[in-house]
Amino acid sequence: MRGSDGKTRSVVTDLPGAGWDYSITRHPYHEHERPKGAHYCVYNRRLMAVCFDDHSTEEGYWRLRRQATVLHTGEFPLEFRGPDAERLLDKLFTKDITKAKVMRCGYGLACYHDGGLIVDGVFLRLAEDRFWYAQADGDFYSWARAHAVGMDVEIVDPNVFVSQIQGPNALKILEAAAGGLPEKFTYFAVARVNFGGQEVVISRTGYTNELGFEFYIEPHHDADALWAHLQKAGEDHGLEIFGLDAMNIRRIEAGIQNAGSDFDMTTNPYEVGLGRFVDEDKVDFIGKAALATAPRGRRHWGVSCAGEPLIAGEVHVDGAKVGHVTAGAMSPYLKHGVGYLLLDQAGLGEGAAVMVRCKDGSMQTGELLEPPFYDKACEIPRGKLVDVPD
Repeated sequence: MRGSDGKTRSVVTDLPGAGWDYSITRHPYHEHERPKGAHYCVYNRRLMAVCFDDHSTEEGYWRLRRQATVLHTGEFPLEFRGPDAERLLDKLFTKDITKAKVMRCGYGLACYHDGGLIVDGVFLRLAEDRFWYAQADGDFYSWARAHAVGMDVEIVDPNVFVSQIQGPNALKILEAAAGGLPEKFTYFAVARVNFGGQEVVISRTGYTNELGFEFYIEPHHDADALWAHLQKAGEDHGLEIFGLDAMNIRRIEAGIQNAGSDFDMTTNPYEVGLGRFVDEDKVDFIGKAALATAPRGRRHWGVSCAGEPLIAGEVHVDGAKVGHVTAGAMSPYLKHGVGYLLLDQAGLGEGAAVMVRCKDGSMQTGELLEPPFYDKACEIPRGKLVDVPD
């Protein structure tokens, strides 16, 4: 069985001693998380906190919705630099990245030759010939190296770590920490700011669809001094560390998918609702020929129901299994269960009724919908809608 059985899960905790964690990397702020009773998953061979003993998942969720939270992520930035950096990434990604200007971000979705999905992530264009790609969990480095043969490009691990501050007070914290907001810091912008005497790259991005930004810790930074500076800036705005369990609820509500569970090599972009990130008019990219004739019926849907959908739980129509749940949670805001499911084959549409296996073992009626569950125009992260629940 892939993953847990729905009743138990395997997480990482710190124990005295050394050994047998040789290939696992800790975030620079691991020691700041430890006193909170952190429990981790392994993501890109990096530890990323899923929950903490000092607060509940629901408390973390409401902190995100009402104030501000920080997640020290397991995202893995790769650096592409050289005259052919743009050429290589444009070959690897389904979207035309040549249009991305310096100091802007973009969404990078990569396919195999047969159109199956590998991984996604956010790329930052730091210069005409220099990019960072903060990838989700997945095998991308070797794939990129294999397709760079004959190109004038270096692909290196810059030893950069990503943290994200999210929530309605996020930009207030940025303003306090940097002495003002960067000019033209719009959605998916990149900037360099001064945090307590250290220049830091930030991006107007996140994994929550709340207002927020991400900051990137580089090897030359004094990481502890940087975090102390941001903590002080966040004191009056309710900034607290939280984990993936709390963020997971919000990312489901927001329609954000997780590479490797919500989509993988068995699904193409169209089947999981990511067809808008395929630029069919591009001269070429890996997977283009296959996607030209690939199935386009939607198999991945949001689902709402009274209970909490069970991850890997079966989905039935008229007593027959038609798919499985890929993500599920109880939404404190919507006051019902939310989740994603993947159908074995396309055919059902928005509004269709299905029976969904829930965490308590019951089969409950669910309704298919196209995510996000609310804020359909994604105005919250763009700063066009202030939505702070009571």
